[in-house]
Amino acid sequence: MVHELRIYHCLPGRLPVLLNRFETVTLKLWERHGIRQAGFWTVQVGPSNQDLYYLLAWDSLGERETRWGAFMADPEWLAKRAESEKDGPIIASISNLILQPTAFSAVR
Repeated sequence: MVHELRIYHCLPGRLPVLLNRFETVTLKLWERHGIRQAGFWTVQVGPSNQDLYYLLAWDSLGERETRWGAFMADPEWLAKRAESEKDGPIIASISNLILQPTAFSAVR
C-alpha cells in the first residue's frame, strides 16, 4: 500500500470554495476513477487555517499514475474545476508527498 499526502495551500478566504468543490464534485469523480481517499483535514491550530490536508491510498505507484492521470484528464473534471475558479484561483500552491511507513507504523 502506498499513501500520498497532498496539502493544498489556499489563497486567503478561498478554503470554503475548495471544500465545497471536493464535497460536491471531486469525490464523485474520484469514485468513478477508483481513487480512494483515506481522510481529509483542515487546520484547527497551526500556522495556517487556509490549508487542506488529505491522504490517498494506492495499491502501487503504477496504480497512482494510471488513475490520477485519467482523473486529471477527465473532461468533466476540467470543466468543473474551471467553473469553480470563475471568481479567481483557489489554490496558491500544492505540496505532494509519497509516504513510506516505518517498521513500527500501525498503518501499512
